[in-house]
Amino acid sequence: MISTNDFRTGLTIELDGDVFQVVEFQHVKPGKGSAFVRTKLRNLRTGAVIERTFNAGEKLPRARIEKREVQYLYKDGASYNVMDTESYDQIALSTEELGDAVKYLKENTNIVLLSFQGKPMGVEMANFVELAVVETSPGIKGDTASGGTKPATLETGHTVNVPFFINVGDVLQIDTRTGNYLKRA
Repeated sequence: MISTNDFRTGLTIELDGDVFQVVEFQHVKPGKGSAFVRTKLRNLRTGAVIERTFNAGEKLPRARIEKREVQYLYKDGASYNVMDTESYDQIALSTEELGDAVKYLKENTNIVLLSFQGKPMGVEMANFVELAVVETSPGIKGDTASGGTKPATLETGHTVNVPFFINVGDVLQIDTRTGNYLKRA
């Protein structure tokens, strides 16, 4: 059990039969009445963010999230197969369990699998990935100063906006948190 006074960003708790991660918290001590804690919580199964207020000192069960490194192997129909890098066990994950990570997964990529009570519930990716451009309109010489962007399809099938000077075959660094192009690799 953990007290609401000990909330920190990234802490995981059990609430209403689900697992939530603290995104934001604020301890409030009004002039009248008792203190309380205002929070934003992200449901780790669905990704939905809720706002919830707790009394100061209220006790909640802490969720123990297991983290283990896995390697993405291949996509098989609707499931994505990963392998535990220690035990070599293969696990099939759904698109919902992977979330936005499916946009950046290519074979042999290492990711961290999050599981609660033995059930996979999400993944953590590296903050940046390097992916090659497989389709985009050709760059025009002298177009580097205009500051515009064009769509480019990456080797994973995801489309990002890139500067005009990017061509097919270029390897780009992409921020997995925002989905934005950062630079050529």
